[in-house]
Amino acid sequence: MPKTAMVLAAGLGKRMRPLTDTMPKPLVRVAGKTLLDWGLDSLAEAGVAKAVVNVHHFPEQIVAHVAGRQKPAVVVSDESTGLLDSAGGVVKALPELGADPFLLLNADTFWIDRDEPNLKRLALAWDASRMDILLMLADFSSATGHSGGTDFLLGPDGTLKRAAGDPSGLIYAGAAIMHPRIFAGAEATPQSLNLYFDRAIAAGRLYGMKMEGRWITVGTPDAIAPAEAVVAGAMAQDA
Repeated sequence: MPKTAMVLAAGLGKRMRPLTDTMPKPLVRVAGKTLLDWGLDSLAEAGVAKAVVNVHHFPEQIVAHVAGRQKPAVVVSDESTGLLDSAGGVVKALPELGADPFLLLNADTFWIDRDEPNLKRLALAWDASRMDILLMLADFSSATGHSGGTDFLLGPDGTLKRAAGDPSGLIYAGAAIMHPRIFAGAEATPQSLNLYFDRAIAAGRLYGMKMEGRWITVGTPDAIAPAEAVVAGAMAQDA
């Protein structure tokens, strides 16, 4: 299990307005817990010691929210002067992430594990000799709140290629393990992780693992109620 994680929490959350007119999207609550804490709690359960959280929109609110958190310990990467997009944010945080493979989480998605925690399954599937990036994936039947199409096709050997609209594909579930070597020579300028996904595909080093359980994405205010219904159903099932 990687000991360090990057949580992408710097987006503007425009689709979540009017809630994000007064708060950053990662602090929107679903079932009594902020989106950010859903992710941080998953990291803590998996044994991750340190999480780097990038901030931009109402950054002081996230800084205050994570101030007392110890598991994982949170380090803030400040992008308040300019958004760097997903990959640029990671590059800026590399000094804190270190030289070993790290976990990456989106702050606006989370999941309800079935049995074995999905982050532990992801860590068991990771093989740095074959992989540069390992993505957690979800299918439509396990997804709540997803309004787009599929992202990747999963090969029998675990390698990925772009789904290009294929309905049999899987959804990127907003969690991954990646090796920092893929960012060698990169500068902390606005750039998307899609560039690095495509490079890994070309090298045959982008892999995927299908998650188990329920995957939830909250992109708009009207996605909160369905998300809370799924959480309530899962809690009732566990009771």
